[in-house]
Amino acid sequence: MTMLFNPAKLAFQELAKACEPPPAVDFLKFAKEEIVFSERISAQPGRYREDLFPFFSEILRALAPDDPCTVVTLKKSAQVGGTVLANIFLFGTLVLAPCDFLYVHPTEENASRWSKTKLMPLLRETTAVRLLFSESSREGGNSILYKERMDGRGALQAAGANSPAGLSMISPRRQVQDDLAKWSMNDAGDPEVQADSRSKAFFDRKVFKISTPLIAPGCRISANYLDGTQERYHVPCPHCRELQELRWENMRDHIDPEHPEKAHFVCVHCGCEIHEHHRSWMVKPENGATWVAKYPERARYHRSFHIWVAYSPLESWEAIARAWLKVQSGAPDDREKAAGTEQVFWNDWLGLEFEAENKAIAWEDLRDRAEEAGFRRGVVPAGILALTLGVDVQGDRVEWLLRGWGRNRFNAVIDFGRIDSSAGSHLPGHKDHSGHISEPEVRAALDRLIERSWLDEAGRRRKVDLTAIDGNAYTEDVWMWARKHPKSRVIMVRGDNRDAAPLLSQVREYDRKGKPKKQKWTSRFFNFNASVMKMGLYRDFKKEDAEQSGYIRFAIGLGDDFYQQATSESRVPEKTKTGHPRWVWKLPAGQRNEVLDMLNQARAGAIRLGIPYWTDDDWDVREEVLAKIEAPVQGDIEDLLTGMLPGDASPSQQDSETEQSSLVAAALARAARAAQRNR
Repeated sequence: MTMLFNPAKLAFQELAKACEPPPAVDFLKFAKEEIVFSERISAQPGRYREDLFPFFSEILRALAPDDPCTVVTLKKSAQVGGTVLANIFLFGTLVLAPCDFLYVHPTEENASRWSKTKLMPLLRETTAVRLLFSESSREGGNSILYKERMDGRGALQAAGANSPAGLSMISPRRQVQDDLAKWSMNDAGDPEVQADSRSKAFFDRKVFKISTPLIAPGCRISANYLDGTQERYHVPCPHCRELQELRWENMRDHIDPEHPEKAHFVCVHCGCEIHEHHRSWMVKPENGATWVAKYPERARYHRSFHIWVAYSPLESWEAIARAWLKVQSGAPDDREKAAGTEQVFWNDWLGLEFEAENKAIAWEDLRDRAEEAGFRRGVVPAGILALTLGVDVQGDRVEWLLRGWGRNRFNAVIDFGRIDSSAGSHLPGHKDHSGHISEPEVRAALDRLIERSWLDEAGRRRKVDLTAIDGNAYTEDVWMWARKHPKSRVIMVRGDNRDAAPLLSQVREYDRKGKPKKQKWTSRFFNFNASVMKMGLYRDFKKEDAEQSGYIRFAIGLGDDFYQQATSESRVPEKTKTGHPRWVWKLPAGQRNEVLDMLNQARAGAIRLGIPYWTDDDWDVREEVLAKIEAPVQGDIEDLLTGMLPGDASPSQQDSETEQSSLVAAALARAARAAQRNR
């Protein structure tokens, strides 16, 4: 019998294959050959172009197995192309060095959305990856959050940092921790610690931490950046060829408000101007551009990088200058998402953490300045074109605060008071515990309050545009009162003290299986980011120039207790069970904070109205409507001149509205709706 094959030879051939070292993993080469972006998922459709993002090449080398570091951190501006890096790392790993891969987002909802809108389109467009995975959802290894290679050599698990179960599904050799600054503590503790621990068994692990920073102290991505090499991209001057970092302060000091299109840097060596048309030449490594580490000795275990939009072809220097000028003017910014315009500029444009105001100005200083520059309590001052009420619900009383809003983020605290068992009374020292919102007398007093009109300095009567009432503690009772009023007049709110929470978002509740529950109050119930609002409030408390954006005026006679409550909380570090600190707001024992809460509730109402986004045209419309309304009869002006104390009006007087007041309310409501449509 003649043998047509040699068993020994075949055995040795297979043994040689098994012993042969794997080919070098080159993510940059993989990206240029395999990654193709469509218009749907990229601002730069087509193949990956190293010439557009040359500063990413070194980061891709750091992510490869040949680099000894186990952690790579990228602190970046928004929309600078960082997600592209994460996708290259993910797909390159699954193709070139198959293993289990964990991709963690702030929440499971984020993870699911990313899988549907980003992952699946790119997977279908990348041939080398598409052939490795089944497209059938009927396959056990293919779902929205879990995808396994058909040969079983690797899998992708997408998870949310808010789900301890999702973080423990696999033990990944590689992982991406995306939007790290937005991660919050979950039921099992610190999600970053949980995610890190899943890869610790592998000596050759790679953990890619990537995010736009948020608020410091306490920002996760900033803390990781400081723990690493702290590398910044240095570019040559087009005139003298000396290397330097493009620093924001260098551009800021050379912005002409009349000509933002001329924004430029100045070389720190020769003093020559560096303009945007020089950028494409400067950023190329062949011309000398390179990453420079502050702590190169840390490169063996943790490389950290920072990049911002001045280097990126996705944004112009003129756009950066215009965004900064908007911050200076207090105008709304198109990128306003989770905080005030100033913080958004710092985070999204510069890729830098925003230093928080963790402690308020001394309450005595705030009181003294307010009394000196104040106005008559209960009277709407000039320049205030919109009014919102913040209402706080306690077990024995309901408290309220009236806040007014004008151009350039100017605002004023006009009045505050209390409703308790005396059917609308806010007498000092009243302690009767029957002043709960479930009591008919209290609800009737609240009805009168939101229908009440307030005199302005021109003698006109003004109604509140929107009331935001605390719905956290006694949700059912608050709902039973609020439901009698239109959603356009009354909303329910509750504070969310997570730094990364949206500034205002609809309340969503879930069952044990994680499915959304539809509640009867959902359409008018909103979370507001109390943490960021407190920081903004504390910054504005320090402003002494009335022309400064965000300046706050206070009515005279609000009392010491008001200012003590307004400045009562501090943001302090608190150690978790794992020993890692987190920053939380603390109220000293024996202190009260209802005023601070109501200030934020009133601002939540302003955000719901869209006031932070109103353009000059929107404000002009509001001003014109008020200007056309004639002052009411002399009796109302006499009230203003003689000074009726807040709360002295009887219920019947509060119910009595003039025809002019109705015209004002209706016209301003139409203007508010028009402003919202314009957004």
